[in-house]
Amino acid sequence: MRHPYTIKEIARQSGLSTATVDRVLNSRGGVRESTVREVRRAVEDLDRQQTQVRIGGRTFMVDIVMQAPERFSTAVREALEAELPSLHPAVVRSRFHFRQTAPVDELTTVLDRIARRGSQGVILKAPDLPEVTAAVGRLTAVGIPVVTLVTDLPSSARVAYVGIDNRAAGSTAAYLLGQWLGERPGHVLTTISRGSFRGEEEREMGFRSAMRLAHPRRALVEVTDSDGLDATQHDLVLEALRRDEDIVAVYSMGGGNLATLAAFDVLGRSCAVFVAHDLDHDNTRLLRERRLSAVLHHDLRQDVRRACQTVMRAHGALPDEGAPLPSAIQVVTPFNLPPEASA
Repeated sequence: MRHPYTIKEIARQSGLSTATVDRVLNSRGGVRESTVREVRRAVEDLDRQQTQVRIGGRTFMVDIVMQAPERFSTAVREALEAELPSLHPAVVRSRFHFRQTAPVDELTTVLDRIARRGSQGVILKAPDLPEVTAAVGRLTAVGIPVVTLVTDLPSSARVAYVGIDNRAAGSTAAYLLGQWLGERPGHVLTTISRGSFRGEEEREMGFRSAMRLAHPRRALVEVTDSDGLDATQHDLVLEALRRDEDIVAVYSMGGGNLATLAAFDVLGRSCAVFVAHDLDHDNTRLLRERRLSAVLHHDLRQDVRRACQTVMRAHGALPDEGAPLPSAIQVVTPFNLPPEASA
């Protein structure tokens, strides 16, 4: 039982004698299993109390840098603000740097400015480009840990990725579409905001691979480089629908779903199955209206909390628990909306 505490501290915490604690710690025998559990519990309690002492009164300034449509960056801001009380006794202050679209040099300028000004950590959603990877390296070199959120930069010096297993999410979408379409003929439209986002690329790979295995004859039609923005998305989807009259379903990896459905409406066509990602305001509304079949959702509040805790661990304020596990993928339909989305 490894620990940094004296026998007296553990005895005081457990209410047992120092002799009993000594016997348990040194495995001398002659003690009940329930007593061993009491000593273990005392050590765990001391660990938690020590953590509270380490982070109590500390302020962590965290910069959230995101290239994403406003609907998603707003969801991240709301999730973080809702989770701030759960991070006490530490105080987390945040600075937001949101861009819907941005040339890569503008994004790296933001990251380099943070490196010069200083920060306790950066939570980053950005395209997987060499320039961004280099900027993450410069942040790390000056002692600022970077946590990637929902889309990863695996070749960078980031300390951790927080989010779902995107390849598994794509395979899940393929399974759902295959089940719901059944033997109905038709092609599937896949929409990606931009191929340089690793998360969407992995979703596409998982989806395409699973569809190839289970439904090899069903054609996939790709729309990309809309940045998930409604105006761009609408025109690209409308063009794709006009070219291919056999599109009957959609897997949306990058958003812009209001615009996608509007394009179907313009042509008077229906979408038999529509699987999307993230319970943002648009998708929640579309689920309520039964215009989306399902949303692959992950608990964004849990993700931002884990991202902040990862920053704290990088500074030694919380015990190291290794790399965060992938977030659970939830399949949300109009009939199992979470309470906060149903309100």
